[in-house]
Amino acid sequence: MDSIRINTAQNIDIEYEIAGLGERIAARCVDIAGFAILFIVFWILTIIASFSFSGTAAMVILISYLVIFAFYDLVCELTMNGQTFGKKIMKIKVVSLDGTQPTFGQYLIRWLFRMIDFGFPFGWGVVALVSVAFTKNHQRLGDLLAKTTLIKTTPRTQLNQVAFNFSLPENYEPQFKEVMHLNDRDVELIHEVLTGYYQTGNADLIYAMAAKIKAHLFVSIPPGMNELQFLETVLKDYNYVTSGINV
Repeated sequence: MDSIRINTAQNIDIEYEIAGLGERIAARCVDIAGFAILFIVFWILTIIASFSFSGTAAMVILISYLVIFAFYDLVCELTMNGQTFGKKIMKIKVVSLDGTQPTFGQYLIRWLFRMIDFGFPFGWGVVALVSVAFTKNHQRLGDLLAKTTLIKTTPRTQLNQVAFNFSLPENYEPQFKEVMHLNDRDVELIHEVLTGYYQTGNADLIYAMAAKIKAHLFVSIPPGMNELQFLETVLKDYNYVTSGINV
């Protein structure tokens, strides 16, 4: 599965899956379905306005619909963290290739090249389909020029898998009670790093994550415990502390 590295607020690189052609098409279909419903509403309002008011009022309603249709993607992505309503439902979003939030200029380039990617003279989306299908990062033309792509926002590991996947003995004693200062996202991130290490053997992520957690909790790794064991123990202690058992 293609992925892209995202640098988190804790300065740890985490890989996110790049959204494929299927997710993009599904998100676009959701948006188009919304516009189809909106078109019916505006068409009814246009007919009512043409009989009840004037042709000018009907024209204003029609133009309003066209403006919404034209600027929908740009405005949504700017105000909804890289998502339209379709992308939000499909849990995908626009990011820069370096993993950062796209700039206004990048969003603008993606929007301007929608005419080529999806416009009538260019085959109603054929350009976008071919580009997404055959480029490394599943990018349409607008993405290639803006240096953006779409990633899946659903974490590979859900919180309930992180916090409750340890079978602890009844007499378990936590070593780091300071874990109560961690939040759910911190624990998800530790689990992501451990998962990445188990899959790739990249110890650099373990050392970096352990250093961040030590600094955050103001603790030291006890003698005889390495960084990997430290992170595993932190997860166990967090599970114990948040399980409702008084420590």
